[in-house]
Amino acid sequence: QVQLVESGGGLVQAGGSLRLSCAVSGRTVSSNNMGWFRQAPGTERAFVATIRSGGSIYYADSVKGRFTINRDNAKNTVYLQMNSLKPEDTAVYYCASSRAGTSYYTKSNVYDYWGQGTQVTVSS
Repeated sequence: QVQLVESGGGLVQAGGSLRLSCAVSGRTVSSNNMGWFRQAPGTERAFVATIRSGGSIYYADSVKGRFTINRDNAKNTVYLQMNSLKPEDTAVYYCASSRAGTSYYTKSNVYDYWGQGTQVTVSS
């Protein structure tokens, strides 16, 4: 059984930083694609970042230069380092996984496993 468990969310002031973690069991992060999405109230779930099984990394334009995705293969964990946070980054952040070879990494429906989400709130 595949499980993804996020942690690290919280309340931070604008300009601050947070690091989200996604601990994975039942699937190897280095052999699969891992992604982060976020969903603010009244909006659709939106792509944030992905690290592919081969190591390629992609970001949404809105977070480029501020967020960094990486993985620790030994811990089977994926991280999202978020710097220079803005109030518009406020959302529930979800970790997701898709099998290697899956395309369309910005589309939430290609990911087959999801975490429960962690709230990130950025105050102005």
